[in-house]
Amino acid sequence: MGTTAKLIADRMGDPFAVPLGAVWVGLAASLIAATARVCLRLWHGETKRMRMPGRWGFAAIILLMAAGAYLTWHGPGASNPTAAKKEAQPGPAPAPVRTAIVEKKTLSVFLTGLGTVQPTNMVTVRSRVDGHIEKVAFEEGQMVRAGDLLVQLDAAPFRAVLDQAMAKRSQDQASLLNARQDLQRAVVLTKQGIDAQQLLDQRTAQVAQLAALVQADEAAIESARVQLNYTTIRSPLTGRIGFRLIDPGNIVHANDQNGMLTITQLQPISLVFTLPEQKLTEVREALLKGPLAVTALSSDGKKQLAEGTLSLFDNQVDSSSGTIRLKASFPNENNALWPGLSVIARLLVATFRDVVVVPDSAVQRGPNGLYAYVVGSDGRAELRHLKVARVEDGNALVEQGLSAGEQLVVSGHYRVQPRARLQILGTAERAGTKAD
Repeated sequence: MGTTAKLIADRMGDPFAVPLGAVWVGLAASLIAATARVCLRLWHGETKRMRMPGRWGFAAIILLMAAGAYLTWHGPGASNPTAAKKEAQPGPAPAPVRTAIVEKKTLSVFLTGLGTVQPTNMVTVRSRVDGHIEKVAFEEGQMVRAGDLLVQLDAAPFRAVLDQAMAKRSQDQASLLNARQDLQRAVVLTKQGIDAQQLLDQRTAQVAQLAALVQADEAAIESARVQLNYTTIRSPLTGRIGFRLIDPGNIVHANDQNGMLTITQLQPISLVFTLPEQKLTEVREALLKGPLAVTALSSDGKKQLAEGTLSLFDNQVDSSSGTIRLKASFPNENNALWPGLSVIARLLVATFRDVVVVPDSAVQRGPNGLYAYVVGSDGRAELRHLKVARVEDGNALVEQGLSAGEQLVVSGHYRVQPRARLQILGTAERAGTKAD
């Protein structure tokens, strides 16, 4: 029974067996129904009115049943029950894909790291003398140039000290003049034997003493002038002023720790960022070829803020984090970079020109290595084994396997097989454009 059931199940898949089987079953059912009627009439004794089929009628019915059974089990498709079904089924549907035309272009290799903007110079302005603030000549947030007046202290006490030092010098100069005249007379009298040699020596020493005193007075005057100049506080550099920490009328001291204001240089400005220590060799080799460009991006990487050049890398690697610090300098003409701002630094270390570049999404990974699909002249998929030099920013640099002008499958690979028919949904402008 199991074998018969299996055979029937297999035959049901044959389109020729189904109608023939239906005919055979119908004839068998008619014969059974006729036999049942004959037996029922014999049971009731109705033999006179009953007409029995002849010998040739029974023979015809039996032959028709045998022919139906033979055609059903040995007819077309009997040697392969599923052949007709397979022939009736259509082929696999084309795989929907998106493609791009392979082109040669320029590939830039960047190293990316997180960094913080730092001012090239920043000073906290403090008073170098004690005094009373007469004037504050700046506003908070103001841009100042080197030499601009910031704060004016009361200069009267320091001017008085200067005048006093100058008066003392005049007094000592007069004494020195008198001593020199006495020395000249002593020299003459000593030669004449009137004055003793001891008096001449005293006159000489007095002149030297008064000359040194005049020199001390000159130094005192210079010191007083310096102290007087300290009462006028000027900007030491060009930059932007921060918050004001003093007001007119305050008393400031030379030993105040907070200072009066801070000035930050914004042009040029520096960016300090880090890279993995494994990239140090690549950066050093690139620096030997010339200056390296650095691009500063916003912290989300969506907006370019400024462009500059790499200034230096640190003289040692941070062993705790395995990174190396680098510093870049930016002109910052539009003041897009601000001290303390967190940014993303992109360091350009190499540029490959006139090379085949495709989206990384087009490169597939298989047991035999990297490969990609291209659209053949017959519209079917052709598998190409690739040699990829490097992958940067979603783009792959292909050294072998693809040529410019070929149509490359960039998305929809999950249904693509070698020699499969393809349905091209769209074509990108160039293969260097990443597929959505």
